[in-house]
Amino acid sequence: MADPTTRELKLIQYLNEAYAKERELETALNAHISMTTRPPYKKRLQEHLRETKAQARNLERRVKQLGGKVDTVDLPGPEVAGRAAGKAASAAKKGVTLAKGPLHVLRGTGEAEKMLKNAKTEFFNEAEEIATYTGIIALADALSDKETVKLAREHLRQEQRMQRFLEKLIPQLTKAVVTEEIPARERKPEGTTTRRRRSTSSRARSSASSRGRSTSRSSSTSKSSGRSSGGTKRRASSSGSTRSSGSTRSSGSTRSSGSTRSSGSTRSSRSSNGASASSRRRTTARSGSSSRRSSGGGSGRSSSS
Repeated sequence: MADPTTRELKLIQYLNEAYAKERELETALNAHISMTTRPPYKKRLQEHLRETKAQARNLERRVKQLGGKVDTVDLPGPEVAGRAAGKAASAAKKGVTLAKGPLHVLRGTGEAEKMLKNAKTEFFNEAEEIATYTGIIALADALSDKETVKLAREHLRQEQRMQRFLEKLIPQLTKAVVTEEIPARERKPEGTTTRRRRSTSSRARSSASSRGRSTSRSSSTSKSSGRSSGGTKRRASSSGSTRSSGSTRSSGSTRSSGSTRSSGSTRSSRSSNGASASSRRRTTARSGSSSRRSSGGGSGRSSSS
């Protein structure tokens, strides 16, 4: 196989840096998982450990495709020099990786603080990996290595997702440290607690006073509305009796007036009837006397003749 070109050696260098970091994190994640008692946190660490192992395998495969070997830092120049430098760097990194695992187990005073410090370290490592893969993407894109760009982008998404998880987790772990290690009476300054208690009691008094005022107002309002309602009812009752008595009186007067009128008209009709009868009698008497005179005159004349 031909020796790698300068272009390929630079890609192998960057990929080997990422590979060494992934192998380092495998040891750290194993130690953190053994220390973690929060089930969601432990589950996410286990998932990321599987991702980290898969990333290391992907990087190793890509380095070999480019003609290089993992755990080496090949620089432009003679092949022997590059291999020697790579071996030295690999040995140093392995020593640091093995040393970090036991140290992580000893950190912190309480359980919550140990997990908090581990989460901070993991956040820092994720930031380093994000920077590493961002650089690989830019390098591979500039060198038109689409395969490496695709690989690095996939790894970058995984690291960013893990960092977002840790960003939300760190405040929760910090609050757990406060609950675990600081007594409740000491979690706020003494002066602040006293002022807040006073403020709360004064607000309670003010609220009770305002409730008392509103109750008395509503009571007086009810009484006044009751009085006005009673007065209205009395006025309505008296008005009704007045109207009813007035209507009775007017009805009585109407009836008496009606009876008076009917009586007067009856008398008047009787007198007029009497006058008519008298006048008829007079007329009959006159006509009778006229007849008698006429007949008397006729008989006298007859007899004289």
